[in-house]
Amino acid sequence: MRMYDIIMKKRNGGELTEEEIRFFIEGYTKGEIPDYQVSSLMMAIFFQKMTDKETLYLTMAMAESGDKLDLSAIKGIKVDKHSTGGVGDKTSLALTPMVCACGVPVAKMSGRGLGHTGGTIDKLESFPGFSTGISNETFIKNVNNIGIAIMGQTADLAPADKKLYALRDVTATVDNMSLIASSIMSKKIAAGADAIVLDVKTGSGAFMKTEEDSFALAKEMVTIGRNAGRKMSAVISDMDQPLGRAVGNAIEVREAIYTLMGKGPEDFTELVYTLGTQMLILGGITSSEIEARNMLEKSVKSGKALDKLAAFVEAQGGDKSYVYEPEKLTLAPIVKIIEAPRDGFISHIDCDEIGICSLMLGGGRETKESDIDLTVGLYLDKKVGDEVKAGETLARVYASSEEKTGPVIERFLKAYHFSDEKVSANKLIRGII
Repeated sequence: MRMYDIIMKKRNGGELTEEEIRFFIEGYTKGEIPDYQVSSLMMAIFFQKMTDKETLYLTMAMAESGDKLDLSAIKGIKVDKHSTGGVGDKTSLALTPMVCACGVPVAKMSGRGLGHTGGTIDKLESFPGFSTGISNETFIKNVNNIGIAIMGQTADLAPADKKLYALRDVTATVDNMSLIASSIMSKKIAAGADAIVLDVKTGSGAFMKTEEDSFALAKEMVTIGRNAGRKMSAVISDMDQPLGRAVGNAIEVREAIYTLMGKGPEDFTELVYTLGTQMLILGGITSSEIEARNMLEKSVKSGKALDKLAAFVEAQGGDKSYVYEPEKLTLAPIVKIIEAPRDGFISHIDCDEIGICSLMLGGGRETKESDIDLTVGLYLDKKVGDEVKAGETLARVYASSEEKTGPVIERFLKAYHFSDEKVSANKLIRGII
């Protein structure tokens, strides 16, 4: 088999076989096939597209290119959740304790953030002493004993995807539905879950800017997962403005804890319950959305979900007192108020720009080597649809130094748009597949 023939076949619109796809993935992962040939194939795929079969073959080949997590020793149906990312997206921190409190084991691999704010692991490290550097044996034991464990993604999990994505990133071949879907799903399948719930964002702060593209990506990933033998569900949710009110790391952890106390922002709480409902159904706890929702709400009201978070944090070396006293989570010492420049209603927020404000404060990474300041961030007092008076507080900035606040406030104000007429916020849940 020759790479030249595979490139030509795809260039001419042919359908690649499983053997051909495995040949190029295995050869590229081992360094036997050069970048320039794989770049040519990626461009051919970009223009000629891939069939459902090809996409499944590519996903499975990447999933099997390195280590696969064996979760068979964990009792019950293991349900994972994946978000395509956004601004203020701290969903896993509140969702996973609720779900495991209702009887579905959560064995999750998470990564560090690159961009606006930290990833789930970065946020969890706001708890003093917390570590995701645990062994597979401890990981499995904690899930069986507590119901939840989260560990860092290993370098050997779907290494072909990591290598292929880096190549696509510099050859203008990222934006292809099959390549995006297979990239995400290869890591999820390698992580060993029996069922996967996807939170696919849509809007100005999302990877997919239009609802049409977001639904298409969701359908593609659900198809891949089902063809790979996984139970699947996808929720398409709004990201035209930040999720919740907190944007940062420790400040987002606080908001997630308040949500587990029943005091979270309305939009964030609604999304967590919607995703949790799907996870309970896929986990075989119930087939009724109403019953699943009631179970999640009860886990919050009873305090059981909060106790699960505390047990999880303690089991991985963290100080669980911070779960019950979230005000102990350190925020940056310099607090600046951003005031509304005029009377009116918030009509639109450039969501990505709010994420960049957090990045400018030091709350995210420009490169993988960047250090994150977990204490900085923003709290949004006003969001789309809210009425404001000139001089009223729009948001609060938490910064580590005075010099960083000026540029952030200037950029923030440009991201907020006002109108004289009341505007309604977009519907949060756009659909479920």
